[in-house]
Amino acid sequence: MVEYFVGEVTARTAADLLSIDKDTAALFYHKIRVVIGQNIRQQTPFTGEVEVDESCFGGIRKGKRGRGAGGKVPVFGILKRAGKVYTVPIPNLKTDTLIPIIREKAVPDSIVYADGFRSYDVLDVSEFKHQRVDHDKELVGHSGNHINGIENFWNQAKRVLRKYNGVPKQNFHLFVRECEFRFNYGSPKQHLQILKGWLKQEGILYK
Repeated sequence: MVEYFVGEVTARTAADLLSIDKDTAALFYHKIRVVIGQNIRQQTPFTGEVEVDESCFGGIRKGKRGRGAGGKVPVFGILKRAGKVYTVPIPNLKTDTLIPIIREKAVPDSIVYADGFRSYDVLDVSEFKHQRVDHDKELVGHSGNHINGIENFWNQAKRVLRKYNGVPKQNFHLFVRECEFRFNYGSPKQHLQILKGWLKQEGILYK
């Protein structure tokens, strides 16, 4: 069943293909996500050039879109260019929420690229080298002043989560970890090898 998970086959579809109980398949998928969360939670602090951004996840709803949209879950992300991404669901988009995460995950003197959102203004007088991204003025390819890497991750994550047609709120953080794993750990072949190793260590998989 690990192969189906890696292939982004939903637990319900995997159950049908394997002729097993849907709850059994869902429980196994849940165990995989828990193991992923346990193994990738601790990332090496990021150095050099990093990009930070937030995105809101949830179903399509009428009303306000983007930052501050009602009924959605905000997620903060920090990405080391040419490296890994780290994400965490957050309660709000305030400076007091975002800056401590940056300080935890990025070493002082790192170059931090962020858009013009006011919660990042304090970076101008912080221990980091703040590069403000203006989406209206910056041309892709003309400078390094962009956050294309983290925006690419958001697009990939939303594509993965869209397949599930709704994610239980209590387990949302595990689904975000899954997206992080898929982005950080190479190809599907590598994903399969890594997951089998982790599951064997946990006694969930025996062969």
